[in-house]
Amino acid sequence: MYALADCNNFFVSCERVFRPDLEGKPVVVLSGNDGCVVSRSNEAKALGITMGAPLYQIKALVEKDGVVCFSSNFSLYGDLSDRVMSILRQHTSRFEQYSIDECFFNIDHVPAEQQKAYCEKLVKAIRQGVGIPVSMGIASSKTLAKVASKYAKKYPGYHGVCEIRTEEQRIKALTAFEIGDVWGIGRRAKAKLTAAGVTTALQFADRSADFAQNMLHKPGLLTWQELRGQDVIDITELPMKQSITTSRTFATAITEQSLLEEQIANFCAHCARQLRTQKSVAQQLYVYAHTSAFRTDIDQHYLSELVTLPVATANSQELITFALTALRRAYRPGALYKKAGVVLLKIIPEAAVVPDLFDVKDRDKDKRLQRVLDHIDDRHGKRSIIFGSQMTSGKQVYKTEHKSPLYTTDLRDIITIHAK
Repeated sequence: MYALADCNNFFVSCERVFRPDLEGKPVVVLSGNDGCVVSRSNEAKALGITMGAPLYQIKALVEKDGVVCFSSNFSLYGDLSDRVMSILRQHTSRFEQYSIDECFFNIDHVPAEQQKAYCEKLVKAIRQGVGIPVSMGIASSKTLAKVASKYAKKYPGYHGVCEIRTEEQRIKALTAFEIGDVWGIGRRAKAKLTAAGVTTALQFADRSADFAQNMLHKPGLLTWQELRGQDVIDITELPMKQSITTSRTFATAITEQSLLEEQIANFCAHCARQLRTQKSVAQQLYVYAHTSAFRTDIDQHYLSELVTLPVATANSQELITFALTALRRAYRPGALYKKAGVVLLKIIPEAAVVPDLFDVKDRDKDKRLQRVLDHIDDRHGKRSIIFGSQMTSGKQVYKTEHKSPLYTTDLRDIITIHAK
């Protein structure tokens, strides 16, 4: 049996760990440059604030109902995620983290009749030890465990843990579960299934294997099998991303070349880490930066460079070097760059790289160095060690008017307690 642990309204919950006065109040966390809502408390949801809503559109609601807004604080969220996952890792030999706030773990070492109580204890331990509320779903497949966790999150009567163990429980759970909410069913798949008269998870599970295969190909067939209780999805074997992008819109236009290079270097490092996480490499690199299309009072400029790498790589230093070389070729002095980004393309598995006989780089040495750097980041926090081109200039290029302190990763922001 699998259990899925899912942190409730994770970014908001992280902010509330050090602001207990916000419990029961509407809270939202915003995207980069304080643009859109990316996490909402239940109270904010009840006010009608939708995911992705631009801040300027809900300003009146924020002021009227006292909604508390936070800028994204990913250093804090990442650290608290690590703490939650470390607790869960101690209780299973098979653990698969799916995202920053979700993980699957096997609980076959616990007697079946004790599994729900066991997971309820874990929910309490995480709440007490880290301060993050967690919901868990128990089932024989990962997709059913995801379904169960949704019910655990929605209904307090489950005490944080819902299990789908019997056929009766499976049918009841899937009957009321919308097809678009099923893990692996995206918007296009939902539209196709709805057009075919399938609106609930049970209706899909009750169709034939041929129907699932013809409608949604192999991924759809796997989902169909999982909804019927078969454990067939290995998240480590899910299709890798075919492109990886990191881009940002700046709060104030950038004119300094060194500052723009710093941003591009950081984008490259972030993309490269994602490559290494999925054990892949990129064969092409695309760098771009452009001025604001809404500014009619300035000269418009779109910088774009596509680089084909001599050898596919996931090495941060190498990708940064190629990206900055490309940027310098196309950079226009005086241009007011409002947005920039890096895209990695032609991604293939690391094992599929064909060595170049004329390659002069010691790639084994580079890989060992990169593993050491990643280990330092994992152990001491992101950006514990960076390349010189990533050096923080101290200039603020993103809008973060509502950012909370780095309570757990910066000694200057450590919480202060006044005792009387």
